[in-house]
Amino acid sequence: MKVMVVDDEALARDRLSALLLELGDSYQLVGTAANGKEALELFAERGADLVLLDIRMPVLDGLQAAVTLARSATPPAVIFVTAYEEHALQAFEAQAVDYLLKPVRKARLQQALERARRLTLTQLQALTGEPDRSVPVLSVNYRGGKRRLPLDQVLYLRAESKYVTARHRHGELLLEESLKNLESRFGDWFLRVHRNALVARTALIGWNAEPTAVCKPA
Repeated sequence: MKVMVVDDEALARDRLSALLLELGDSYQLVGTAANGKEALELFAERGADLVLLDIRMPVLDGLQAAVTLARSATPPAVIFVTAYEEHALQAFEAQAVDYLLKPVRKARLQQALERARRLTLTQLQALTGEPDRSVPVLSVNYRGGKRRLPLDQVLYLRAESKYVTARHRHGELLLEESLKNLESRFGDWFLRVHRNALVARTALIGWNAEPTAVCKPA
């Protein structure tokens, strides 16, 4: 996998580059850039399968660069790497594969890279519209009773008071299970983008939502 590292801090670029080297030959560093403009120029010159992208940078920030990268003929996967947790939902809007907080740990970086390298069966189904009868199902409250909600229909889960709201493609339903338990049971299906929100990984790739439809932190 060809990887590009983009960060305005030289030490951060050096650290990520060193971690990639430690992770072995599966990951090839094709270059580094100090801002979004340099990243776009480097991508046009050398290409990349994945971009490790800082958010707060001069000239052109990471979110703007990610939007432009997504419009390319062969867009790379993007993993945001930042010191600021409040950008998590913006990263979701930009369809990032993952979101890493600095200082990045080697094990966490490897997890994110492996996730970016494989397009899961679930994600393929989200792109093609083909159903999967093995998809896990949530039991949710609905009009005084219970309703079955397949996980591939869920966009995000948000903790609110003593309930968790499951936002799906046609509305919202309530769950009595805690967000922590849901993350433990279905970690392969959801990405935590905030202390009170889990976003469906299929939505990051397969769902083109208006920004106003994205959950906001409480």
